[in-house]
Amino acid sequence: MLNLRFVRMFSLGLMVLSGGVVCGQDYPHKPIRIITNAAGGGSDFIARLIAQGISGPLGQPVIVDNRSGGLIQSEIVSRAPPDGYTLLVAGGSILILPLLQKTPYDPMKDFSPITLATKEPAVLAVYPSVAAKSVKELIALAKGKPGELNYGSGGTGATNHLAAELFRAMAGVNIVHIAYKGSAPLLSALIGGEVQLAFPSAPSVAPHVKSGRLRALAVTSAEPSALAPGLPTVAASGVPGYESASLTLLFAPAKTPDAIINRLNQEMVRFLKTPEAKAQLLISGAETVGSSPQQLADTMKAEMDRMGKVIKDAGIKLY
Repeated sequence: MLNLRFVRMFSLGLMVLSGGVVCGQDYPHKPIRIITNAAGGGSDFIARLIAQGISGPLGQPVIVDNRSGGLIQSEIVSRAPPDGYTLLVAGGSILILPLLQKTPYDPMKDFSPITLATKEPAVLAVYPSVAAKSVKELIALAKGKPGELNYGSGGTGATNHLAAELFRAMAGVNIVHIAYKGSAPLLSALIGGEVQLAFPSAPSVAPHVKSGRLRALAVTSAEPSALAPGLPTVAASGVPGYESASLTLLFAPAKTPDAIINRLNQEMVRFLKTPEAKAQLLISGAETVGSSPQQLADTMKAEMDRMGKVIKDAGIKLY
């Protein structure tokens, strides 16, 4: 009898010590909620695509919960129970905003990384009258006319703003920032010649390049991209090591058991690697990644370190 009692107590101890494994075996047993930004945005599309792709294998409904209002999505998930039933699909701003202002979350401490889902490179585009048909020619032109070339962005701290500031720093050029209220006004300003260059998204700029209203010089991804066929990378065109992209990341609250994180990662990456998912994401302007949790953690740290330096050196502030 004592032996049986000992065995039961020992087994219970193992269950407590390996709670992540037990949770992973039982997970999930109820619907999962993915919180993301307002309906219709890029993160919303990716969240819905992933929700549809993983609900069957997980055996539970995966519901997308749209929340608008700045930091609210990240705050909700950072305070949610770490049980795998409240997840977050976020853009790269989740990493950048804490470098620009006080936020109610710490991206490195308040979340458990699941996977880097996608990257969305931009295109370095110029107004046709700009006397540069390559990145090297643009750099030479900017160095010959310091402070005379203007670049536009969708707003202070936006991805296309930081892409341009990274280019400015790495290429050693003096170009002047003009901020617009969003990517659409920026694109209109570039087409109208109000600014000479910008880093708009590949899908948004493609029809205007085709019509001759803009000239594309390079893509900002580390490797040539199917989103910008035929374009060289900025890195291979005179700015070695340059890379910029909008990211889509998936998180659970901090301290979510490893077994649950690994199960979610397995199903998400499996889905993201399917031809159907790749095709749909490519149409939306995104390249699939599907990283491990550790790879996402490493990407987060590297991106915050790199962009933190750019923001500090450029004196970028949100007012």
